[in-house]
Amino acid sequence: MSVPAGGFVAYRRRGQVGVLMKGVDCMRVVTTTAVLLCCSNVFMTFAWYGHLRNLANKPWIIAAVVSWGIAFFEYMLQVPANRIGHHVLNVGQLKILQEVITLAVFVPFSILYMKERIRLDYLWAGLCILGAVFFIFRQKLFGGV
Repeated sequence: MSVPAGGFVAYRRRGQVGVLMKGVDCMRVVTTTAVLLCCSNVFMTFAWYGHLRNLANKPWIIAAVVSWGIAFFEYMLQVPANRIGHHVLNVGQLKILQEVITLAVFVPFSILYMKERIRLDYLWAGLCILGAVFFIFRQKLFGGV
């Protein structure tokens, strides 16, 4: 990345050239990505697990078709989120961001919607994800390797 005068960051990724205002617009890109991924994850969670509550007595093929219909809306948010986010985050960072959001959506879903008990396993899983966040973002946060 080169930094032209005026505090802008020029980037080139896979043949695309663009300019982001240093700091502010990069944060806006990450925020937009995170919001879209949060919305996408709500659909994903319902597509993957909602049928266990709502369609438990229906044939599996009905549950699969309904889940695919819900997943369509997940992808309509997830694909743009990753395309937007990839301007300032690498694929590993996007994946870990996705996992953090997935856990943040899944835990309330399983407790509030699926009526499952809160377990310490959620805490341990969260701590593991926090470790992954540290390692994948440490260069961006602290500089260096």
